[in-house]
Amino acid sequence: MWLLGDDALERSTVVANCAMNRERSLSGSNGYGRELGLDVMAELTDRGARSACVRWLDLCCGSGRALSEAVRLAADGARGARVEIVGLDLVDHFVADSVPPELQLVTGSVTEWVPDGRFDLITCVHGLHYVGDKLGTLARAAGWLAEDGLLIANFDVHSVRRADGTPVGRGLTAELRRQGFAYDASRRRISRHGPGEIRLPYRYLGADDKAGPNYTGQSAVHSFYEHDPSTSPACRAGH
Repeated sequence: MWLLGDDALERSTVVANCAMNRERSLSGSNGYGRELGLDVMAELTDRGARSACVRWLDLCCGSGRALSEAVRLAADGARGARVEIVGLDLVDHFVADSVPPELQLVTGSVTEWVPDGRFDLITCVHGLHYVGDKLGTLARAAGWLAEDGLLIANFDVHSVRRADGTPVGRGLTAELRRQGFAYDASRRRISRHGPGEIRLPYRYLGADDKAGPNYTGQSAVHSFYEHDPSTSPACRAGH
């Protein structure tokens, strides 16, 4: 099987033309609340009651429509706290409306982009389906969380494969849980509270953009890894 590196994958029509998040809103049948099981505005409001500034990062944000909605709602709902929102997407198809100073929309790759600080909330609505190094992205995002920050994303563990094409399966979910993530297999959501230095014992090999539809019915990307115990915390500690 011919696997794609990040540059080739990001030029793939499956990834570049992905319409999953283009017009997604905060609420409704296709909104962030339904897909993540989280009321984003309630989360920001609650955190705003305890902090002077609340920061939200949305990975693979599409047009940024939901983020624009959040900025408008935050003025009334954050209880006086400043809400800063950053949206990152591979394709520059952002909403055409003028962007307020509280919202930053960035064109870039989730595997390369580096933020300028930590975040109280990090979300990724169905975006990981189109990322090559899914595990590396989760590990990086965990390091961007504030001390009591929350990371939540749609994640299909079935899309993470061994070099021979078989799913990594329960061994991966067990390792993710061991390193502080929670995984809801029935809803295909992964979450984490608080930052951490994540060292998963897998080495990324490349991606397959011809994997076909996943559970959403949309074409997605399979990510391939080989087991590499030398990257695990126990091995690095000499155990």
